[in-house]
Amino acid sequence: MGNRVLIAYATRAGSTVEVAAAIGENMNQQGFVVDVKPMKEEPNLQDYQAAILGSAIRMGSWLPEAVRYIEDNQQALRAMPVALFTVHMLNSGEDETSQTNRLAYLDKVRPFLNQPEEVYFEGVMDFSRLSLADRLISKMVKAVEADKRDWGKIRNWVPEIFV
Repeated sequence: MGNRVLIAYATRAGSTVEVAAAIGENMNQQGFVVDVKPMKEEPNLQDYQAAILGSAIRMGSWLPEAVRYIEDNQQALRAMPVALFTVHMLNSGEDETSQTNRLAYLDKVRPFLNQPEEVYFEGVMDFSRLSLADRLISKMVKAVEADKRDWGKIRNWVPEIFV
């Protein structure tokens, strides 16, 4: 495999871009040429040999622009190694219910890909980063402000497709 990798992400409040950047730094240190770009910019996959795609979770699934990007680029993505990372705040336990709910986050994108590697990272809830509507929803569901990101896990993750 060549060494040019796209890390594309979808974020609402900025936590996912921070995770993507940390993964990119690690991949650069591993000798890969990495571009970290938002999916909203619709990065072209033709210059890459592999892709790492990530999204925050909203209403139990990946953000709409992430689902749309994968759907629009499914042919190119099926022709290359792909790993997915999800940044979330709920369902972080190892119990069966949490695991089942985590797996469901990717139900909308799995059909467009060839068995991608999947990893789940806990995120951050910072009300000051949220829109008014998102703050209201967060407070209604009794969300708690917290930064649960495990930077060691994030920075040290290298998808199996690169090992």
